[in-house]
Amino acid sequence: MLRGAFSIWGRDMLVMRRSIFSELLAVTAYPLTLYLAFGVGLKGYIADVGGIPYPLFIAPGLITMTAVNAAFDESSWSMWFHRRVQRTIEEYRVTPITVYDIVIGKIISGFCQGAIKGMAVAAVIFFLTPFRINYYNLLAYLLYIALGSMIFSCLGTICGTVIDKPENIGRVQAVIIVPLIFMAGIFFPLSSYPAAIQPLIKALPTTAIFEGARQALLNGTLDIVYIMILLAGAAFAFAVAAYTFNRKMAE
Repeated sequence: MLRGAFSIWGRDMLVMRRSIFSELLAVTAYPLTLYLAFGVGLKGYIADVGGIPYPLFIAPGLITMTAVNAAFDESSWSMWFHRRVQRTIEEYRVTPITVYDIVIGKIISGFCQGAIKGMAVAAVIFFLTPFRINYYNLLAYLLYIALGSMIFSCLGTICGTVIDKPENIGRVQAVIIVPLIFMAGIFFPLSSYPAAIQPLIKALPTTAIFEGARQALLNGTLDIVYIMILLAGAAFAFAVAAYTFNRKMAE
């Protein structure tokens, strides 16, 4: 069971290992630039948020953003490239590997790459700053990262399955993914929003990922509402990804 999924995951990890240093260098550049621009550049103007120093307030969000973005990128571009260029998906289909093996394999690959790249950003941020966390909080934090990466991996799998032009994957990121991430309170508290739209913002899966992950990492708390949103979102996204991929393969 799931042997095919782990075979696909192993192949993707082997490909990543060949270019791991260049990938980590590229993936850490963007969040570190944001950290230096906002965390360092604004710390003289924003002392703290809710008693938390501002550079420490934004650090969990930047680490989480790296992880889920990497999960989306890996799933979407890998699926598109294997389907449209290398035709690897067609080769998978003449083997005993099932549709669910392929989807689950891509989701696991997206999660692992997201976790590795998120840890790289975390290591650099905590190396550059004097802030330290309670390492017992990491287990709760990783729960949010795992569920968030699964959701973004499923979204990437859907995009890589249904989108034929590669430039449209970038447009989906620019129009949907990036706004959803930045609306989730990476750089400011959710209380900054007007009271009328706060319930809508808090219902977003990205808010559950980013706000929940921040609370878990800094305070060691698990918000049951956020966890339920993420579990429901992950189950729904997986069902849609499997259905979409299965239908595409049947065409």
